Amino acid sequence: MHALRRTAAFTAAAAAVVLLATACNSDADTAAPAASGPSAPAAPPTTGTTGATPTTGAPATTGAPGGNQAALKGSLATVTSPQFGPIVVDGLNYTLYRFDKDTAQPSASNCNDACAVKWPPVPVSQQATVKGVDAKLVGSVTRADGTKQLTLNGWPLYRFADDKAPGETKGQGVGGTWFISTPEGKKAQAVAQPTGAGAGY
Repeated sequence: MHALRRTAAFTAAAAAVVLLATACNSDADTAAPAASGPSAPAAPPTTGTTGATPTTGAPATTGAPGGNQAALKGSLATVTSPQFGPIVVDGLNYTLYRFDKDTAQPSASNCNDACAVKWPPVPVSQQATVKGVDAKLVGSVTRADGTKQLTLNGWPLYRFADDKAPGETKGQGVGGTWFISTPEGKKAQAVAQPTGAGAGY
């Protein structure tokens, strides 16, 4: 009798466990599905800033033929100054000078270090041009630092650091040894100016 009761109790307990497990599985199977609305579009891949102009390197210098400043500084041309008549300028129209302490035969520059900062030597450039100057008078000299400097009729040529713009001639007569160069490589001299004539060229 006791054994029969134990068997019945065990059977009832087992049935309860089975019912409980079934109920749990049923809950899991009938859980609310995930929201199914339209999903937000994925962000497009980043490809860099749009509308920006790509950089292709430093822009070429404008305002001067060819955009090559070094070559233009090494170029020679002739202009007419109302103060000094025909004179020599570089490709940027800056006045060029010669130094009495240099020599022409043989060509030699005696302006170095601090002097060459105040009076920058005109460099030699393969792209340089010569206009209005006899090409036979144009040459070069090797400076103390090994660089090449243009010469005209043997005289080394320089710019003047205080000439801040094309057409200025502030270096004329400085120290009694610096003079604007003529197209022949000689010293420029002041000429009679017509009434109302201004500086520059």
